[in-house]
Amino acid sequence: MKYVKALIAIFVIILLAAFLKPSNSPADEVVFWTLQMNDFAPYITGVISEFEKENPEIKIKWIDVPFSEGEKRTLASVLSDNPPDLINLNPDFSALLAQRGALYEIDEQYTSQFNPEIIDALKYNGKLYSLPWYATSAVTIYNKQLVSKAGVSVPKTYEEMGKIAPIIKQKTNAYVMLPNITENDTMLKVLNKYGVTSENINSDEAAEIFDYFKNLYEKDLIPKESITQTHREALEKYMAEKIVFFQAGANFLTMIKENAPSTYKNTDVAPQITGKLGQNDFSLMNFVIPERAKHREQALKFALFLTNDKNQLELAKLTNVLAVNKKTLNDKFYTNYDQDDLSAKARVISAKQLYKIKPAIKSERNQKEINTIVNTAVQQILLNKNTTEKILDDVSNKIKLMQEN
Repeated sequence: MKYVKALIAIFVIILLAAFLKPSNSPADEVVFWTLQMNDFAPYITGVISEFEKENPEIKIKWIDVPFSEGEKRTLASVLSDNPPDLINLNPDFSALLAQRGALYEIDEQYTSQFNPEIIDALKYNGKLYSLPWYATSAVTIYNKQLVSKAGVSVPKTYEEMGKIAPIIKQKTNAYVMLPNITENDTMLKVLNKYGVTSENINSDEAAEIFDYFKNLYEKDLIPKESITQTHREALEKYMAEKIVFFQAGANFLTMIKENAPSTYKNTDVAPQITGKLGQNDFSLMNFVIPERAKHREQALKFALFLTNDKNQLELAKLTNVLAVNKKTLNDKFYTNYDQDDLSAKARVISAKQLYKIKPAIKSERNQKEINTIVNTAVQQILLNKNTTEKILDDVSNKIKLMQEN
């Protein structure tokens, strides 16, 4: 009898061990991917450690993926049966995955801590498949000595920039700017500032904007390289004082300071150049949760923890990016600056711009292909290959045909 009781006791202990297994078992492990964030490993690991202390039933496994491999590895993983639970991506690629039904839809009840305009910009077909992590918004970096020499004011709009371009060229022998209008979605962002999208790209309004740049190009008021070169070349020209205005993120000020200290001494910043609607463009990095992820609720909880006001402020101070958390954006870090701190001034200007981003440019199906079509059209128009109207009609037809297939 004692032997039977002993067996029963052992059996009960085994059952309890099975049901009361440790909460940090692999079944509760959230796999978290970032894009090239290894430089900030102490921050990431610190946030993970704090989250795990508050949520002992959840373990986070962090994997940092090289930026160049991000899209390829993500696509392969989300279509598999064992994808990561939380992935750091850009909105364009996130929209592509949403289009394919590969992402978990996020209920808007979880978005109260974020800037609402940014949340609206992330929606795809009216639904939310991602949460923002951080943003950037370009400012106008300019050479105040050359502006003074030309006797002009810093332009607020593209129209004002066009008016001062010949004066700057005549009095300083420098160009007003290198607009890098064939890089990624730069031209679409300019068009968006006038209410032009890929849907009405063959409108009179759109033709006027393309012709605006064509006029500057033909009169040698912007560099000929404007139809091929990127912001990196524009930075080089700014540091060499061959252009007066350069639109870029605040982080570029550090590059100017380190590589062209004499130019940096003459540098100041102002809000980015706008169009008719007066709104600003911006860029985002976000988080997505694959539809096939095994720990979707835990991943969402961790994403919200990563983007709370405390963690957002710490990340901002480390990286110079813009927070997307409403409370963080109201911190003095984003509202006050010392007049002698140019980077802080740029940061405050950038943060204010996030409150005027509507209508935000939306990611569409085949976004990269649309960018390529538009950028090719810019080159054709500036090189006068055909009338602007004919080229834009062709662009409109190509986009419609692409989206129908």
